[in-house]
Amino acid sequence: MKKAIIVSSAEELQIRQILKNEGFKILSLSSGNETRRMTATDSEYDIIIICSPLPDEFGQELAENIAANTSSGVIFICGNGVFEEMSDKLTYFGVTVLSKPANRHVISNAIKLVYENKMRLTGAKKENDSLFVKIDEMRLINRAKSILMKYLRFTEPQAHKYIEKQAMNTRHTRKEVALHIIETYEK
Repeated sequence: MKKAIIVSSAEELQIRQILKNEGFKILSLSSGNETRRMTATDSEYDIIIICSPLPDEFGQELAENIAANTSSGVIFICGNGVFEEMSDKLTYFGVTVLSKPANRHVISNAIKLVYENKMRLTGAKKENDSLFVKIDEMRLINRAKSILMKYLRFTEPQAHKYIEKQAMNTRHTRKEVALHIIETYEK
């Protein structure tokens, strides 16, 4: 389920209704400190909407902090008088800035856009993590090949074939075979 936080000193019924219509489970918070504690323990929120000013702070630093330390999409809503300044500062962090009063259509579009971008980034992060796992596996296999070449005088193709054949014969992964080779020869 999609999850969102609304951080505001007042009840934001319009934003709450838009999020509800988009299928979000909503948590309402009223201060920056409360939001920092919540996002430090549970950073799995899709969107965090900050309606500035908050009772304990303006909200700019909170938006920067959340954007830098979580994967949540952040929308910052501020007064028209500071919109340009906040937009200049927060856009650098990937925060979407809206000015008050924002109409329903603008808020709805911003929520959809931020959520779609968050999902795209989440997919890219998963792919990136998968690639790092494959790279680590390749490093281990190459290290095992080097060991076989050094101690058993295999050529690189022979070492590769040996690891592949051992993996098939023992029904283990190439990584497990490589780890076994490394453990055996590098005590």
